[in-house]
Amino acid sequence: MRTLLGIVIAFCSALALVAVVPTGPAAAAPGVRAVPSDVHLFYYPWYGSPEVYGSYRHWQQGGRTPPDDIGADFYPTLGAYDSGDLAGAVDQHMRWVRRSGAGVVVTSWWGRDSYEDRLVPGLLDAAARHGVRVAFHLEPYGGRTAESTVEDIRYLDDRYGSSPAFHRDAQRGDRGAFYVFNSLEVADWAPLEEVRDIAVVLAQTTDVSRVGHFGGIYTYDVIAANTAIGWKGVADFARANGLVWAPSVGPGYLDDRAVPGNTSPTLDRADGATYDLQWGNALAPETGGRPDWVSITSFNEWHEGSSIEPADSTPPAGHGYLTYEGAYGRTGQAAETAYLDRTRYWVERFTGSAPPVPNPDLADGRRFTASGNVPGYPSVNANDGDTGTYWESAHNLFPQPLTVDLGATEEVGRVEVALPPGWEPRTQRITVRGSADGRTWTTLVANRGHRFDPATGNRVAIPVPQTFQRHLRLVFTANTRWPAGQAAEVGVFRF
Repeated sequence: MRTLLGIVIAFCSALALVAVVPTGPAAAAPGVRAVPSDVHLFYYPWYGSPEVYGSYRHWQQGGRTPPDDIGADFYPTLGAYDSGDLAGAVDQHMRWVRRSGAGVVVTSWWGRDSYEDRLVPGLLDAAARHGVRVAFHLEPYGGRTAESTVEDIRYLDDRYGSSPAFHRDAQRGDRGAFYVFNSLEVADWAPLEEVRDIAVVLAQTTDVSRVGHFGGIYTYDVIAANTAIGWKGVADFARANGLVWAPSVGPGYLDDRAVPGNTSPTLDRADGATYDLQWGNALAPETGGRPDWVSITSFNEWHEGSSIEPADSTPPAGHGYLTYEGAYGRTGQAAETAYLDRTRYWVERFTGSAPPVPNPDLADGRRFTASGNVPGYPSVNANDGDTGTYWESAHNLFPQPLTVDLGATEEVGRVEVALPPGWEPRTQRITVRGSADGRTWTTLVANRGHRFDPATGNRVAIPVPQTFQRHLRLVFTANTRWPAGQAAEVGVFRF
């Protein structure tokens, strides 16, 4: 560990010598600010669940029996989710991608009308909502050839190219980006010349003798990225020949549960030191200097243990799961998002500017529940976007809880409660509690009075010590104006 950390420090020191030139971000969807488009996350939309797909897909790899027993050594915070759950898991993924600072997801694609292809429209819509762009990882489906790859690129550009989330590189003629996995399986890629005007096509190799007709080079291999052997030569070759150099970095590698009895090497995360080392390799002059793009292996390849997607800090017991505990000094739920936030740290250093930090209402669109209400004033009124409607609890029965499920573990730093703006002043006593599972609750903000005054919009902000929670509960214990808890709108924010 000491040797590894020493290498990281050396690389980080070398970064001070790297000339960092910011690149212009891709155009964002209306109302959504763009993020840098030169950091790309490999993304896997191949998971299924009985609720959406009809059965489990991919989670059972290695002979596992989901949902608690899955083919991965880490367990997702979202559980054994479905890649077709567009409003749930996929939307949350795009929120997390945005939080990471990466601007592009490179979605795994297995040919026309494949499961992954059918999910592309929904992925594009979700990405567009969050200012994220989508490129394509062309996988080695049966019968893939150079000619079929050319037709695939044309198909993807024609079918999906009009989406605002379809990634086009503004510095390279607004061409799309297409990564070709296992490109060495095909000897002659000359047909790629036919799509050079619409596509930047990247070969997966460090053998520069095998990149003829390609527009760029990437590596994907997380284990090789730890030593970066030959990277400087590849980087120099790419610059000399006008090719994109997009080395791949990742947090670690572990596939023991997905591939029982395998002989693949394991690359320990070392509490984040491995990820830092690989980012250092990608940026330091000794291993090639600043690349055109950095590709990250991966957002959610759970089978290989290379994910930066949040992993559950309290996974199902009895299966031997690991967690991100200790990553960058974080513990418990705070560790779940450690690799997302560290990615943002490196994105800022790579691009020379910090992407805008999103601070959406985490409760927007989420379901509120309460122990009771006066007829006609249900809990859904507390989240309907209208301060003229409100939830009112049953009378004279304090305490009264109002609860929201955020859909995933989120960083929480502030809760806002509003009443109809024309109401007379009043003080409500409120306790704020949090929970990971909706069953065991922790007090985050002790019970105290909050004054609602029409002079300040009848809205109060309740600071919450920075915490990571999935469920939040407001417990109303008193109201100086009415014998019930009242809330017209409740918002939950990171800060």
